[in-house]
Amino acid sequence: MPQTSYPESYYAASANPVPSRPALQGDIETDICIIGAGYTGLSTALFLLESGFKVTVLEAARVGFGASGRNGGQIVNSYSRDIDVIERTVGSQQAKLLGDMAFEGGRIIRERIAKYHIDCALKDGGVFAALSEKQMGHLRSQKALWERYGHKQLQLLGKDEMRGIVATEQYVGGMLDMSGGHIHPLNLALGEAAAVESLGGVIYEQSPALSIQRGQQPVVSTPQGRVKAKFLVVAGNAYLGNLLPELAAKSMPCGTQVITTEPLGDELAASLLPQDYCVEDCNYLLDYYRLSEDKRLIFGGGVVYGARDPANIEAIIRPKMLKVFPQLANVKIDYAWTGNFLLTLSRLPQVGRLGDNIYYSQGCSGHGVTYTHLAGKVLAEALRGQAERFDAFATLPHYPFPGGNLLRVPFTAMGAWYYSLRDKLGI
Repeated sequence: MPQTSYPESYYAASANPVPSRPALQGDIETDICIIGAGYTGLSTALFLLESGFKVTVLEAARVGFGASGRNGGQIVNSYSRDIDVIERTVGSQQAKLLGDMAFEGGRIIRERIAKYHIDCALKDGGVFAALSEKQMGHLRSQKALWERYGHKQLQLLGKDEMRGIVATEQYVGGMLDMSGGHIHPLNLALGEAAAVESLGGVIYEQSPALSIQRGQQPVVSTPQGRVKAKFLVVAGNAYLGNLLPELAAKSMPCGTQVITTEPLGDELAASLLPQDYCVEDCNYLLDYYRLSEDKRLIFGGGVVYGARDPANIEAIIRPKMLKVFPQLANVKIDYAWTGNFLLTLSRLPQVGRLGDNIYYSQGCSGHGVTYTHLAGKVLAEALRGQAERFDAFATLPHYPFPGGNLLRVPFTAMGAWYYSLRDKLGI
């Protein structure tokens, strides 16, 4: 059977050493089978194992192969649609539950890093950068909103203060969230996988789920084996394919691109981002960047709807980087890669249950590093019989993309173009 390797990313090149994990061979039984060894699956597995369940994880490629090991590495609170949108969509009780959970994922990440001694280059501090006075007004409103839900680690920044954080003239101001931060995302996933195994969980790599036989005890078939379980958790997100058609109909894989420079050296790196915070701007199609532990600039942005791999990633992202940091014109790009995330029409995550024993979470819509860790806790709670927080997510309304599979990409791209034009015009 052919082996699927990590993409040629900076994260894969700088990953911590990991053991080789076998593919599933033969038939086994378990309490809970989890499909996907990314953040959602690993977080769920850890919470379940800590509660005494027997857990088996099936991964089609390698631990953290998908978005969990390819993202910008930024710890960003809340959801892709913020709490004010949720407040306008659902009742006050449900909004309160979801709002209270909006800042929990980052705390879970830090707890996991401390408890299991995960080496993933954690740095505190994340900045939202405003390119216009309109965006600055949005940040003021966001600060008030988040503080209403008890999140107090926020500071508004003026233009001069932003210059002390980012060496660019692009921004009129920003907001610092000290509970934000950044990590080496693949090393976080690898550390969580090691923690799963330390508690007796079993992870099979190179074991894609080919089919699910539903029933009183669902059975997942892989190329060389089968898993019978009491419960199934589906955590494949943008890499799930059409395994469960009812989930695929309400979501769309999208690609985002990332580049990494050659090592910049301590002096140049410190001149770009003196506080070593991560940064994302406030555009609809936003850019995001940070320094790596070895003083490279990791810069990402752009969206490819339908998750096609662009022919020349550097040609897409390098101009964005130089617009922020023209002083890097002669710097070499060492790595360029794409990774897929799963978009929903509402841009809110989809959580639910199929029948009595198949649970799922998907559709982080580009905001998944913190949410996926929360999702693992919420799914584990539901499997233990505590479903209030699970139900708060599960009852959010979700709809298929207009036009079905044929038209969802052009329709979504048109909508993104419209909002991107509004960003450029400042309206």
